Amino acid sequence: MISKNEIKSITQLQQKKYRDARGLFVAEGPKVISELIEAGVALQAYYTTDASATHIPNASQISARDLQKISNLKTANSALAVFEIPKGTPFVPNGLVVALDAVRDPGNLGTIIRLCDWFGVTQLLCSKDTADCYNPKVVQATMGSIARIAIHYADLESTLKDIELPVLGAFMDGTNVYKTELPKEAVLVMGNEANGISNAIATLISEKISIPQFGASTTESLNVATATAILLSECKRSY
Repeated sequence: MISKNEIKSITQLQQKKYRDARGLFVAEGPKVISELIEAGVALQAYYTTDASATHIPNASQISARDLQKISNLKTANSALAVFEIPKGTPFVPNGLVVALDAVRDPGNLGTIIRLCDWFGVTQLLCSKDTADCYNPKVVQATMGSIARIAIHYADLESTLKDIELPVLGAFMDGTNVYKTELPKEAVLVMGNEANGISNAIATLISEKISIPQFGASTTESLNVATATAILLSECKRSY
């Protein structure tokens, strides 16, 4: 059984103000949860419909109906866990860093976090108006990668002004990335889904790069997560 107070407490964590106030976030699905546990993220509570999983610390077996009540998913997975938000670490501008300028869609942010993990980018710098990385939809989209990436929220403009690394920016009118020699260490800035990189941040870009369009489609631009995947692949291929 799960009490009404527990249900209320967990569903509140779908809202950022409660996550911030209590320092907790929710993850769903055995794979995502196990990735977070293995990475050392502190587990506060674990709810599962699987009797064989109750050996996990702080685990409670509940009915599928009760699990659906606390789930953020249309159809609940077999497990949901509440974790403590890890303590932040200082931002250290070295290596290849991805910076996000007002990326608002949780799915895009989650995918970009997963891409950083895949391509060995250990630091993600986010503007303060980028989606919250502990939004349940973001956590779900990362498939556990959120535990391995240092995610920093900061005033992006002032932070980039203080960085000595070259700052690359994704623009429609930039230099063809396939014909550009990319630096080994740099900040790669990706912009908002609708408006791209803001004017204030654009003034801090040292090199504008673009992904050329080969088809005859009238598509205006690539999805920001798709573009991030292509550009990170090119950054790593150049090493």
